[in-house]
Amino acid sequence: MSDGRIRGVLYDIDGVLVTSWREIDGAAAAVRRLRENGIRRAFLTNTTSRTCAEIAHRLRDIGFDVETDEIVTAARLTAEYVRRRFPDAAVWVLNHGAIEADLDGVKLDERNPDVVVIGGAGVEFTHLALSRVAELMLNGIPVVAMHSGLTWATDDGLRIDAGAYLPGLETAGNARIEVVGKPAAAGFRTCAQLMRLDPSEVLMIGDDLHSDVLAAQAVGMTGVLVRTGKFRESVLATADVAPDHVVDSVASLPSLFEKGSPPG
Repeated sequence: MSDGRIRGVLYDIDGVLVTSWREIDGAAAAVRRLRENGIRRAFLTNTTSRTCAEIAHRLRDIGFDVETDEIVTAARLTAEYVRRRFPDAAVWVLNHGAIEADLDGVKLDERNPDVVVIGGAGVEFTHLALSRVAELMLNGIPVVAMHSGLTWATDDGLRIDAGAYLPGLETAGNARIEVVGKPAAAGFRTCAQLMRLDPSEVLMIGDDLHSDVLAAQAVGMTGVLVRTGKFRESVLATADVAPDHVVDSVASLPSLFEKGSPPG
């Protein structure tokens, strides 16, 4: 039974710790400080262009002391879901990035799929490819999305992500698409399990009010929104539900704990 204390932090990566794989000021020091204070952690990202091992390596290169098994990508979550829900199925993965290492145990077959997996958006999301997905859906082939994020932040501005395509595909394909990664509840609960904590003992810090923070709050986590990455003041101002906390950046997180463990 949880006593309501925060014992673990679930970090979003892009826009919270890094932007275009450059450290956000003070992020590495904040992550290290909380770890030294005994706070458990995991890193949940909708990044679908790099594997867990690649992400951990990139983070270590810029000063974050992280291990591969602490990284939870949407691809890793999706592979676990597909293996459980569709054992032995042939799978077509429409995704930008080489992430086969995180799809261990999934039988990849673009030509004759039993299941379609939609990953992160990129040049692969052509008119013909998306049309084929809709046609397969009309023929009864199930589709699973790694996540339903709408955008991500780069140095050059926002980029549209897979979530912008999903409603249209569901309408054209006359079927529902199952979403596995953020903002789906399963990803947050899986990360809490990895930390061996109840969701009420976990704080989620992210730059996306809806996909990161409010989705985490919906499963019982404490939500912290940062004013970095894709944060927009207009989105916060018009939200029907408020985040539990808003901070300038992840660098402010240790002081939030030192004022007294953030209330769950």
